[in-house]
Amino acid sequence: MDKKIVLILLGPTAVGKTEISLKIAKEFPCEIVSVDSRQIYKLMDIGTAKVPPEIRKEIPHHLIDIVFPDEVYTAGDFCSDAKNIVENILSRNKIPFLVGGTALYYWLFLRNPLSPLPKGDRTLRSELLTKNRFTLYEELLKVDPISASKIHPNDLYRIVRALEVYKLTGKPMSFWHKESELKESYETLWLGLFRDRGELYERINKRVDDMISQGLVDEVKKLLDMGYSPELPAMRGHGYRELCDYFQGKISLEEAIDAIKRDTRHYAKRQMTWFKKWKDVEWFHPGEVSKILDRIKRWLYASLE
Repeated sequence: MDKKIVLILLGPTAVGKTEISLKIAKEFPCEIVSVDSRQIYKLMDIGTAKVPPEIRKEIPHHLIDIVFPDEVYTAGDFCSDAKNIVENILSRNKIPFLVGGTALYYWLFLRNPLSPLPKGDRTLRSELLTKNRFTLYEELLKVDPISASKIHPNDLYRIVRALEVYKLTGKPMSFWHKESELKESYETLWLGLFRDRGELYERINKRVDDMISQGLVDEVKKLLDMGYSPELPAMRGHGYRELCDYFQGKISLEEAIDAIKRDTRHYAKRQMTWFKKWKDVEWFHPGEVSKILDRIKRWLYASLE
């Protein structure tokens, strides 16, 4: 294809992205690129609602199961990996189809795909983490006051990441965010899925119940037994964080399940708040499959002219 076209499907958790994405991928020559900050982790399958392996063999999926729960994987890593994958898909005359709900990944990659943030450096990060949190924040205030003003002094992960970017590139995180205002390098079609709040919340509650019945409790216990710390970023995601609290005796299993449902509903609300700011998104109810497919066809015809 002469034009670099990229198809996008976003929406809050449990809205129905997977089902619709598979229908689209069967209709058009697509390969799916996961835009999900939790499906990157190996061994974490039930709680992240991954597409089953047998379906992934039929329809290519990328950026799923790429790191272990204790490995560092940043938004910069995603930008770099996603750019390479998208370019490879395009080189084979296929359509890169970005599917997921991690707003930061979309924003960084599509705003500035040619200048992604640097990958994380394990040695540098370990060195930074030996320092006191407040010392690190004071250092960030000196080298990148703009970023520091947007980060809470207790948010150790973001403080360390901002310092890491500065030390690896010689330029503050705020510089890279400013650069991300550059024009997109791809011709994109943004499709969004929505449901009424009550309908979405009902689906979230059911999904959590389904995850529990599928063995989520055992999945989390196995991760803890393997030595993965409850404090790892991977283990702080919805479903894992609450069950870690259960295994630590902080709450009952019933309380943990209720907390997973509550926290996931809150997360879905935050996702929609982000997505509604993006004016290019065309919104559809998941039941409007024919309308979605027709919109993609019209976009492809226009792109080929």
